[in-house]
Amino acid sequence: MSDYIPVSCDFHDELEALAVLHRPCQITYRKEAGQFVEVQGEIVDIYASNHADFCKLKDGTVIRLDQIVAVDDTPVSYISAN
Repeated sequence: MSDYIPVSCDFHDELEALAVLHRPCQITYRKEAGQFVEVQGEIVDIYASNHADFCKLKDGTVIRLDQIVAVDDTPVSYISAN
């Protein structure tokens, strides 16, 4: 998998809030082969592993945060390289 690109703190906080509130959300993300996937689910955990951040859904799906394109139609934001 490619090098991890950190997401913004604000986006990370939004994901954590969704997890705490147990609110189902729609997540659009890229798979390694480049195809886009849309899932509806509840985020149950946000965690770091192997120098990357991940979210885990209630159904067991694990998504690397920099592969997320949008959550509830809100585009992901990344940490600025400035």
